[in-house]
Amino acid sequence: MTDTTENSNKPERNTRDLVKAAVSGWLGTALEFMDFQLYSLGAALVFHEIFFPGQSAAMALILAMGTYGAGYIARIVGAFVFGRMGDQVGRKKVLFITITMMGICTTLIGVLPTYAQIGIFAPILLVTLRIIQGLGAGAEISGAGTMLAEYAPRGKRGIISSLVAMGTNCGTLTATAIWALMFFLLDRGQLVDWGWRIPFLCSAVVMIFAIWLRMNLKESPVFEGVQEQDEQQGTPIDQDNTIGAMLRSKSFWLASGLRFGQAGNSGLIQTFLAGYLVQTLLLDKSIPTDALMISSVIGFLTIPLLGWISDRVGRRMPYIIVNISAILLAWPMLSLLTNGASSVGVMMASIIIIHNVAVLGLFALENITMAEIFGSRNRFTRMAISKEAGGLIAVGFGPLLAGIFCNITGDWWPIAAMIVAYSGIGLISAFLMPEVADRDLEHPEDAADIAAPGHSARATRTLS
Repeated sequence: MTDTTENSNKPERNTRDLVKAAVSGWLGTALEFMDFQLYSLGAALVFHEIFFPGQSAAMALILAMGTYGAGYIARIVGAFVFGRMGDQVGRKKVLFITITMMGICTTLIGVLPTYAQIGIFAPILLVTLRIIQGLGAGAEISGAGTMLAEYAPRGKRGIISSLVAMGTNCGTLTATAIWALMFFLLDRGQLVDWGWRIPFLCSAVVMIFAIWLRMNLKESPVFEGVQEQDEQQGTPIDQDNTIGAMLRSKSFWLASGLRFGQAGNSGLIQTFLAGYLVQTLLLDKSIPTDALMISSVIGFLTIPLLGWISDRVGRRMPYIIVNISAILLAWPMLSLLTNGASSVGVMMASIIIIHNVAVLGLFALENITMAEIFGSRNRFTRMAISKEAGGLIAVGFGPLLAGIFCNITGDWWPIAAMIVAYSGIGLISAFLMPEVADRDLEHPEDAADIAAPGHSARATRTLS
């Protein structure tokens, strides 16, 4: 009996190589989510005046969120194009392209002319940059997650992959801190005139360092091992990497459901809720920005903790528990947050709790679980498309729908109802998935297609 572990064909990588891969993934994810939060807060707090003036407050917020959603349509195209490229020519080359596309577009948003300067061409240019940005972002976090999972040793994949998840935290924290500083230092007129540009221009620093690091990064050892094996056997590197084959994969639908739950909560809590509190409930802008900043700091503890726990007990049970917690907390936390009698401290605590559970808690488990659930030859493509397919409606259009529903009802309860629905979909997907912790990443098959729900797909052994 021979154990066909991931070490069979995988080239050796030392600790220095692992550190480079970890920092590279962390930086790339930080830049992606820095852009995410820079734009989401900009859309919620000032873009309605800069790019969509002359509209009612509610309609301007809807238009700003609609522009935000345009980038997510492009992401799924980028996921397919760059995902397939990553499975064919390697993770490293694609990650260099994606980080460059994202970084340049984020920086260019900071030099865009406003509606007052060039009229309708201002929002058109904004949408164009969001689309190009989305093409790169569609494969960035999946590529980083794939690369780091394929570098990490068994038994430590969850805690090491949490570095990618903490990159989201770093990006969110940095962007939120910059916006909070802008609101502290500048008055409203200065912010609308020129201050809103500073956060986007600051992203260039992260971009330059990330590009330099990826130029010096070695290829994934799993990809090189599988590539060598396939060349010896004459097997196409991206075998069965078609839309039809992907749609027939149970793993693809389960991974999309897991992503849908987390991404939907993220879009509502980190994007729409900030604008709703400020524009509709007329709360001080510092409340959502400060709360998200504090929550991101706390996330530096909760994210690696959940990654470590998943290494000890598996991925499936923590997913189930966190989704149930998000469902149970949604209504009471939103109720406290929108209650006019609540103190500022209570409102901020409500944001922190629901954000750490429904957003950061789920994301701590997402990257490593999705990397392990897919097979070696199609991992990048299927992980990227499942992430973006799950996020397209949930994140791209969730805030837009939330704005419409809240505008129709004149109340906050649609936000809580949507969080419950998103978390419910994630819960069902987690319940149906097999256990994938420490699965052989060189195995070509998707985990759910070779294991029954609730069973383990960790080891694959063949007779010799």
